[in-house]
Amino acid sequence: MTDQYRTGQEAEGAVRGVPGTRGEGSAGPGEEVADAWAELVATARRTVADGLVVGTSGNVSVRVGDTVLLTPSGVPYDRLAPADVTGVDLTGRQVIGTLVPTSELPLHLAVYRTTGARAVVHTHAVHATAVSTLVDELPAIHYMTAALGGPVRVARYATYGTPELAGNTLHALDGRTGCLMRNHGTLTHGATLAQAYDRTAQLEWMCRVWLTASSVPGLTPTLLTPDQLAEAGERLRGYGQRG
Repeated sequence: MTDQYRTGQEAEGAVRGVPGTRGEGSAGPGEEVADAWAELVATARRTVADGLVVGTSGNVSVRVGDTVLLTPSGVPYDRLAPADVTGVDLTGRQVIGTLVPTSELPLHLAVYRTTGARAVVHTHAVHATAVSTLVDELPAIHYMTAALGGPVRVARYATYGTPELAGNTLHALDGRTGCLMRNHGTLTHGATLAQAYDRTAQLEWMCRVWLTASSVPGLTPTLLTPDQLAEAGERLRGYGQRG
């Protein structure tokens, strides 16, 4: 074990007194950050297990108060431990940990500053990335399009980790909770990590459906109309269990 993989107690001590976290003697900023970090790591590992990323590609973040926890750059997700918690404030200043945050830090911070997001998931999903090279907007192949706010746009290409990419992505996200990124992948956000991840998985699935249907020679997929999407969106607002 190196210093990089310290005990959970040391990790909790490292977050005491950080803005947006509970300190020693209270029920939680330390615990809140530790719990959020554990969920973030589990979500990052799930992106690998579900085939949405390869290796250390993609990244995940979650907001706790005014602190954003992020996956660190270049560290395999299966090696992340409680002591590796990595966090920045909304200006990008590192306030937790010593590992360098993901190279897509500008992208994540731009989403948090501009939307009400509490969690962001970015992947390099195969079908979604393929679609991003073909169209400017994912055709409305399924009613789950409405769950993302409407037809999913493709953000213009820019080099990863740049303010330009962040700007292009925000433009594609306007009024949406997910978008494709040209020759790159997906980005979705939500009120929770679970919601952001579910939106990523749904987006990849829709891209796969459209590519599959479009590959049949001589046939063209039937698409949903704006009215059909609007009706589906209304019904989706009441979906699931109350409370």
